[in-house]
Amino acid sequence: MRENKLVDLSMDFSIKIIKLCENIKGHYSLVNQLERSATSIGANIHEANYAHGKPDFIAKLQISLKECYETEYWIELFVKSDLIDKNAAKDLYNQCGTIRRILIASINTAKENA
Repeated sequence: MRENKLVDLSMDFSIKIIKLCENIKGHYSLVNQLERSATSIGANIHEANYAHGKPDFIAKLQISLKECYETEYWIELFVKSDLIDKNAAKDLYNQCGTIRRILIASINTAKENA
């Protein structure tokens, strides 16, 4: 059940990132990196639901977690470079942090139950 919430949160987050990136002019390689890392979070969470056993499930969630950390980096870089507004970034950063904390808890639970 918790994974369904995670799927929904990551999908909403990806959509917000995509919409944000539509408004950024120039810096296409950086925008691409942000979009790729942010959307990869949800893609790997979704893929984890169809894993080939517990180790594969954990591995997919760990990839999502790594992508979460990368996305936080890009958001911070975009703010410090004045490519996105600090207030808009705050919501995204908080949402990414929520996903990260749920991923950590899910990974720890899955490892304990392995």
